[in-house]
Amino acid sequence: MSLSISTNVLSLHAQRRASAAGEDIARTISRLSSGLRINGAKDDAAGLAISDRMTSSLNGLNQAGRNINDAASMLQVADGAMAQVTENLQRLRQLAVQGGSSSFSSSDREALQQEAREILASITEIGTNTEFNGEAVFSQDLGSIGGDKAKRAVIDGLKSGGWLTQSEKLISKYYGIQGDGANLRIDLDALNDGPSNVLAYVAWPNLMMALDMSDFTLTGTADGGDGLDRIVAHEMVHAVMYRDTGMNLPGWFIEGAAELIHGADDRVRGATNNGATAATTAFVADFENSVYAGGFAATRYMHDQLKEMGVEGGIKGIMTYLGDNRGNTLTQALNAVTNGAIADEAAFVADFKANGVDYIQNVMNLNNADTGAIGGLDADGGPERDARSVIPDGSDRPPDKPLAGFNVVFPETSSTTAMRKVQIQVGANATDHIEISLSAMNAGALGLDGLDLRRTSIAIRHIDEALAFVSNQRTSVGASSKRLEIAASAAAISSENLAASRSRIVDTDYAAETAALTRAQILQQAGTAMVAQANNVPRTVLSLLR
Repeated sequence: MSLSISTNVLSLHAQRRASAAGEDIARTISRLSSGLRINGAKDDAAGLAISDRMTSSLNGLNQAGRNINDAASMLQVADGAMAQVTENLQRLRQLAVQGGSSSFSSSDREALQQEAREILASITEIGTNTEFNGEAVFSQDLGSIGGDKAKRAVIDGLKSGGWLTQSEKLISKYYGIQGDGANLRIDLDALNDGPSNVLAYVAWPNLMMALDMSDFTLTGTADGGDGLDRIVAHEMVHAVMYRDTGMNLPGWFIEGAAELIHGADDRVRGATNNGATAATTAFVADFENSVYAGGFAATRYMHDQLKEMGVEGGIKGIMTYLGDNRGNTLTQALNAVTNGAIADEAAFVADFKANGVDYIQNVMNLNNADTGAIGGLDADGGPERDARSVIPDGSDRPPDKPLAGFNVVFPETSSTTAMRKVQIQVGANATDHIEISLSAMNAGALGLDGLDLRRTSIAIRHIDEALAFVSNQRTSVGASSKRLEIAASAAAISSENLAASRSRIVDTDYAAETAALTRAQILQQAGTAMVAQANNVPRTVLSLLR
């Protein structure tokens, strides 16, 4: 090794080593004092990037846990409110059942109705005023679970109002015919030609009763008043006659029989100018082309003629014969039940045209309240059957099976309220969220606004539908609460594991760092001593210069 005094390589080396040991000491002391292995990007650039991503996820998970707790509290508020709604509905149902007893006076029923109104107001108040953190908990939508109100009212009349049930009973009683169990589909959309045109029709062979909703609008009457129930009765005659008699019959008889079941004196009164001779004469002469009014007058005349001939039930004898001999004609029926006294349809038509004017003017009473329906005061000397009472109210059959002779297929009219969507962030990522749906809870949304306890069966059915809806909503809220509980547990586990992973990257290992500090301190001290030794090496050159 050469000796030099200009450059002391040994000193430089010792200094570098001492300096490196000092840097190690500074880094180790920084780690020990901060508790972090990475205090800057230079400590571990890749580790810093990884730990930052982990920190973002960890912060997100921790916040998600708080979000979940808030959402769980909101759902508890919602469930508590719906529990109150359920209690109110149960009381409302109790009142509806109580009102079904005929022992109550009108004032008693009004008291029940008043309490019902207060209960409905309370339900609406709950749905409107229930809040969490200043926000309404439930949707404020006005849509109803009952769907379109007009359609629902018509379905109520068909199911529980007696429109179908009472019509079938009258047909069975006065005509002796009935359905054979076939499906009868009710359609509220197929016919829409505007008010006062075609009101309804029955189509076959795939039996369907179409009702025009522009004509079927209930206004202040529980059962269709003096019109809608009669229209249904008319169409029911067509349905039963098609299934039992085969309808191989003239149009005036088909429509006349349908009118006779509920009476059509008002039609005849209008067509004859209240029985005026000239108008009545023209009307009778052309009755076959006036299928409703003319058909009614002719079948009413036939009914009286048959009774005079001893045919039990009058026109019922014709109908039962046609039911027993499906597909036979009116000629065959008249000849058979009268033993040839009325030879055929033509003979009857000629008889009516000869005697119809006198019959309308002197036998039919077009000005009293009775409608002229079969079995009523005018037609058979029975009780007066006016426009309101000719089809009795109410049904003693299950709402979904109002007919004994047909399987009625009702249209789907129920709907639902719009939901308030609440999105809960339950994780660190953008897609980690749960959506909670909360429906409206006001009386209108539950399909109970305008609830009339006097219509007991309809009221109970509507309340039951509301109870089922609220129950389903509580079930949904309970399921959402359980889902949040699972999400909270998952977030906590993920947070714990992620914190452990990040700790292994960024936290100081005190055992290793204290050992490293001791090593660095020894190296620094040794380096300092070696610098001193190395600085003495050039002095040996003096011995060569002596």
